[in-house]
Amino acid sequence: MNKLLTFNSLSYRTSLQPRMVQPSLTVRKEGVGRCTKVHRNINLEKLRNGYLFTEIARRELQHLEKYPNAKVISLGIGDTTQPIPDNISMSMANYARALATAEGYRGYGAEQGNKQELRKAIAETYYKDVLVKESEVFVSDGSQCDIARLLLVLGSNVTVAAQDPSFPAYIDSSVIVGQAGDLEDEVGKYCNIEYLECGPGNNFFPDLKGTSRTDIIFFCSPNNPTGHAATQNQLEQLVEFARNNGSIIIFDSAYAAYVTDGCPRSIYEIPGAREVAIEISSFSKFSGFTGVRLGWTVVPEELLFSSGFPVINDFNRIICTCFNGASNIAQAGGLACLSSEGLEAVHSVVDYYKENTRILIDTLASLGIKVYGGINAPYVWAHFPGRKSWDVFAEILEKTHITTVPGSGFGPGGEEYIRISGFGHRESILEASRRLEALF
Repeated sequence: MNKLLTFNSLSYRTSLQPRMVQPSLTVRKEGVGRCTKVHRNINLEKLRNGYLFTEIARRELQHLEKYPNAKVISLGIGDTTQPIPDNISMSMANYARALATAEGYRGYGAEQGNKQELRKAIAETYYKDVLVKESEVFVSDGSQCDIARLLLVLGSNVTVAAQDPSFPAYIDSSVIVGQAGDLEDEVGKYCNIEYLECGPGNNFFPDLKGTSRTDIIFFCSPNNPTGHAATQNQLEQLVEFARNNGSIIIFDSAYAAYVTDGCPRSIYEIPGAREVAIEISSFSKFSGFTGVRLGWTVVPEELLFSSGFPVINDFNRIICTCFNGASNIAQAGGLACLSSEGLEAVHSVVDYYKENTRILIDTLASLGIKVYGGINAPYVWAHFPGRKSWDVFAEILEKTHITTVPGSGFGPGGEEYIRISGFGHRESILEASRRLEALF
């Protein structure tokens, strides 16, 4: 009999609130039907067994099967928990209700997003001082989807560099489109990826003097998972490196709203970046839109391929071919986020999560655990020297019923670390701190 692993969706309770685990997931090692003559995409065979956060959800479910009455606190997957501010949710509700009227009904919108309203608001709110045009802003259903679309633009023959550790979608998407080469199991790296070591020893910024040239450089600041926000000087070095090597930076600014110490929030704050950088961002982590789905990508007109052809033209072609545009309802919510009332409300939510993170930092530091991040990001990067990160993850889950994320899931540079999220209700954060104090 072919082996089939199945687990059903079920709801379970944190210390205070119900939470839904991912829906029914089935993993098949071998098919049970009739084979076609179509070969499997060889690049998908090169992926690791499962996507990081799906694997964490699977282990949560296994834990709940073992401890059905456990009050699990999820500080792992970075999902927001606070309600969307009322004026923002009402904007979406009103737009949805208007669709039931002849006057308010709208069908397809522009694939690039609502230029006259949302694209203009994004450009004026976040990029006014760096001269980004509304025509350079492409609204999407989230930055993670845009990563894949950008790699479609760039093709399978480009070379790629990424921070180590980093958000796993950069590497996995590169594998899927054929840029990564084979996985070297002994070191946990793909042979054609340039891994940019970013740890405490180098202030979470790579030694670019010893870095080989690549076509594409994925760079996230504030970084997920370490929480480090690159300084002005560090990003100046990165832009200079890209300009000298003719590379393109894909800069992920999804956590820019959490920056409070003066570090740049956009790569375009760096002189010369418009000629070498694309920026992707998201409403998810500052507006609570993880389920609503809304993001954007900026592609400057000055960014050119080696032939002189504008990158923005090809990205627009991919958007028009592969995407029908973000939901009009979600875009109405995004526009409300960028109003003066909306910005005040979402900044209040960001402050709430940052206070959660401060509580976790203070708790872990009081236990003698070295922690990083948490100042400009909603994540705490905790170090457990000499230990495997999956072992630390398993011990914390087993003994405290708290879910975290093992650092090695973000790359080999994350070994010995775990990421702990500040996304949660305050009572859950305080209860998690008590449980961690009892354990350590």
